[in-house]
Amino acid sequence: MFEQTTMNLAALIVALVIGAMAGWLAGLLVHGTGIGLIGDILIGIAGATVAAFWFRRLGLGLTLGSAVVGAIVWATIGAVLLLLIARFLSGAFA
Repeated sequence: MFEQTTMNLAALIVALVIGAMAGWLAGLLVHGTGIGLIGDILIGIAGATVAAFWFRRLGLGLTLGSAVVGAIVWATIGAVLLLLIARFLSGAFA
């Protein structure tokens, strides 16, 4: 029981770090600073979640030497899409 909890906690921490990195990268890619560092990180975490869910459902996979690099790329794509949607909905493209 303890090992399973530790593994779940480790997986959660890795997912949060990957999401944070993806949010930061997405903020740089989407016209400069995105919606602020904290906002970009939160969008990155959400983007990682969305990307993991939808890309697996669509049967898409990506490995660029390691699973972590592939996860960062997919999470960044998801975060960029979410940032674009958020900007569009907030009227930031004006």
